Amino acid sequence: MSESILDGLNPEQRKAASTIEGPLLVLAGAGTGKTRVITARIAYMISQGIPPENILGVTFTNKAASEMRERMEKMIGADQARKVTLGTFHSICGRILRKDIGKAGHFDSNFSIADTSDQTSIIRQAAAEFGYAKEEMPTAVVQSYIGRCKNNMIFPAAALSADNTPEEQRFAEIYERYQQLLELQNTVDFDDMLLLTVRIFEEHPEVLQAWRSKYRYLLVDEYQDTNISQFRFLQLLAGDKPNLCVVGDDDQSIYAWRGADISNILDFPDIFPGTVRIKLEQNYRSTNNILRSANAVIAGNSKRYDKQLWSANGDGDKLKVVSLPSGDEEAVFVADAVNEFLRNNPEYSYKDCAILYRSNYLSRTFEQEFRRRGITPTIIGGQEFFERKEVKDAAAYLKLVMNPRDDQSLLRIISVPPRGIGDKAILKLRSTREETKIPMTELLVTDSFLSKLSGPAGKSAGNLGEVIQKYREGFKEPGQLFQKAQAYLEDTGFLTGFQRLYKDIKEARDRKENVFEFLNCIAQYEERCKARGEDATLEQFMENYSLMDDRDRTSEAEGDGPILTTVHASKGLEFPCVFLVGMEQGLFPHERSLSEGNEEEERRLFYVAITRAKRTLILTLTKQRFRYGQNEPRYPSPFLDAIPDELAEKPAPETFFPRLSLDDRKAAFAEILRQLQEDQDF
Repeated sequence: MSESILDGLNPEQRKAASTIEGPLLVLAGAGTGKTRVITARIAYMISQGIPPENILGVTFTNKAASEMRERMEKMIGADQARKVTLGTFHSICGRILRKDIGKAGHFDSNFSIADTSDQTSIIRQAAAEFGYAKEEMPTAVVQSYIGRCKNNMIFPAAALSADNTPEEQRFAEIYERYQQLLELQNTVDFDDMLLLTVRIFEEHPEVLQAWRSKYRYLLVDEYQDTNISQFRFLQLLAGDKPNLCVVGDDDQSIYAWRGADISNILDFPDIFPGTVRIKLEQNYRSTNNILRSANAVIAGNSKRYDKQLWSANGDGDKLKVVSLPSGDEEAVFVADAVNEFLRNNPEYSYKDCAILYRSNYLSRTFEQEFRRRGITPTIIGGQEFFERKEVKDAAAYLKLVMNPRDDQSLLRIISVPPRGIGDKAILKLRSTREETKIPMTELLVTDSFLSKLSGPAGKSAGNLGEVIQKYREGFKEPGQLFQKAQAYLEDTGFLTGFQRLYKDIKEARDRKENVFEFLNCIAQYEERCKARGEDATLEQFMENYSLMDDRDRTSEAEGDGPILTTVHASKGLEFPCVFLVGMEQGLFPHERSLSEGNEEEERRLFYVAITRAKRTLILTLTKQRFRYGQNEPRYPSPFLDAIPDELAEKPAPETFFPRLSLDDRKAAFAEILRQLQEDQDF
């Protein structure tokens, strides 16, 4: 069986799949079949007698974990595959915290997970308690500060005692109160999932040892994207004699702005002595002209492992670099070129063509041009289904029946739909909560509190509290989640109240349909649990929902429109035909990233963009582009020089307009910063 598992793997893949003891670093270049290697390695380990329940596979998206499990089921059968733990960092830490979170403070196992809007509300509450008006405290900046602290494993006490600027000291004070409010509401944010797990591991060796005994073999996908707390989690769980396999590509590390630390993969052999290092360089996606261009581009980075991608797919067409007079003409050219590609390649459709851009705002002209032609593009990175207000409201209702201390969710839905509970009643609810320390949902069924409200408000609050309490008991029993959730949302008045919330009948109907689609997600979750022989619980569904990565939330392309997406959001995707637009100084590489010393990450981002293309890659740039209310002159990206002339058709030198001098670039950048500051002040 073990040999058949390895059938079809190339020599390097085979070695990676069959090396199962000790630390292993698999450097998997773009399109080199890393998912196949990971699943084959797990199957091979099981064939060698390693119990599947001792194997832990860590991914960055639930989608990737699901794909791995499906592949494993085909290789070793569903029964064995189910025993392997596969999941994201957050879902795995969630599993640990459901059991052991009490060791990290005054939390219960039924804790809620705060989303971005919850975090914003709690930060504003904390700032208000310090006397800051809403407009005085930049919530997004504070939220980013708190996220950086947590990713770097800095707790509030350490943040307060640091050598801070006056502004940072204010942020640290708000961070401390924010964390207190989270704990008071039995709620954690995304970063806490890692931070609290690491804290428990470090402070309670017996807990760490129990989980080490369970997970003796660790595999990590997309290791180049790990941050400090994720690395520390893995280091603790792996122990002194690690059976730790990490798979990743340093050349695709593009998430430093999220806290990813490329040194985790670059320094892996030094951190884990005895590491076996294997390179996967045979690409199964692209033609060699595309790959040679990518190799030439990324060679400009100094902090990397040397890799040379190659393919058995032949040389293919040369890349094309096209210079257009303006942004509007760029959009017309791309739309025409898409049609030409499809005429010449009738086996493909619009959704096989992607337009990639470094900055989101560039999408507008392309979207307008396609729509003008009667073609509806699929835009990846717009408002996702799970981010819609009515869906988040439905989720808040469900959080309330799961976690009695979740004040934030109650405040979100207490007037959705309107039920006669006004601002004065809510102020009394807040002040009574502060005085009595009793959670708000409990106050709603407490006579002493309800007597403080007017007759209609008291009656409505009491009715809401009783419904929440009734269904809290009902949801304790597993199963029939869809029926219970629908009945609960009806009994609270949420499902029947859209016409009161939205005067437009169509909008009310559309939003209600979105809530039913959310309920369909619950039904589908139940079906998946049933297929695995597991009980469906509200807690597990809500955890899956709360911890969905934005890459999980990217829906599959609907219809047959071309794909419009940022380069960041395109990672992990591939297309027969790719247009990389806006290849200009200041756009790609982004001028702000250059000013912050992130040229190597910008080059990695360019490498990612190139390697999305399977057979056709066209890069476009313009001589002028409309921005800030006027046409601005544009100049070619210096990254274009890295593509060897023999691999690409480029404009003639006289039409490939001259680049700015260094002094002119500095002056242009200063003007960009001035305009950005004006926009921010506005």
